[in-house]
Amino acid sequence: MDYIDKSIIMKKINTRRWMNGFARGLFFLATSFGLVVLLILIARIISQGIGWINMDFLTGKLSTQVDKAGIFGAVLGTFWLMVVVAPITMFIGVCTAIYIELYMKKGKFKSIIQTNISNLAGVPSIVYGILGLTIFVRLLQLGNVVLAGGLTMSLLVLPIVVIASQEAIRAVPTHLSEASYGLGATKWQTIRNVILPAALPGILTGAILALSRAIGETAPLVVLGIPALLLPFPGGILDKFTVLPMQIYYWTLDSSLTAEYANLAAATIITLLFFLFFLNATAIFIRNKFQKKY
Repeated sequence: MDYIDKSIIMKKINTRRWMNGFARGLFFLATSFGLVVLLILIARIISQGIGWINMDFLTGKLSTQVDKAGIFGAVLGTFWLMVVVAPITMFIGVCTAIYIELYMKKGKFKSIIQTNISNLAGVPSIVYGILGLTIFVRLLQLGNVVLAGGLTMSLLVLPIVVIASQEAIRAVPTHLSEASYGLGATKWQTIRNVILPAALPGILTGAILALSRAIGETAPLVVLGIPALLLPFPGGILDKFTVLPMQIYYWTLDSSLTAEYANLAAATIITLLFFLFFLNATAIFIRNKFQKKY
């Protein structure tokens, strides 16, 4: 009986080892496939567009002539878009997270709000474009200007900022706030002087990553009717504008007629990737630099 039991046990152990090895190999192949495809895409983009990047390209205006086309207007448009998106998402997102986590009582209403915020974070971006077109462009009659695009993008990334801020606030040890209360501080004083400083690295990291998504989105701006060609440089939030993803989109479409536009699109992708890598590196630096261990 003992011999039979040991053989059964060894058989189960061998089966589990085989399944573990199979799963490990499957996951390794899946990861390798994704990395190989990514490297091929990056290599293709760099080889196709690196030779087109120069000061004339980075500081020039948009043009129908391939050899004279530049992206400075799109860079300025991206900058002005972030001028609108960043303060709105930071203020509303952080305030919402503070209210939900520290002021709202536990119950069904809080659960419903939390569930809806999580669901909004997964809504396709084009839905936000339709919402922005309906409210900001047509109802408020703002037109396809920086302010309308920034408000639409703020709606898109706001749930991400709220969720990231909530997680950062939850990560603050409770004994810090309890010590503040024990010293006679009010709830707002505790939030302002204890909880927010401790949660700030996580909040900033989530906000920067959300802004990175806003910079790379195209679908909502296409729905808003943002143009891409022959625009003057935007000088404020009420001017018409274009952004780097929109320029990539239109130049990719035009490449079917003129092959050189594909090179311009690749060069613009490299520029956009540089900005995204810079923002992500900044988020990592802030997290590692200011993260405290309690």
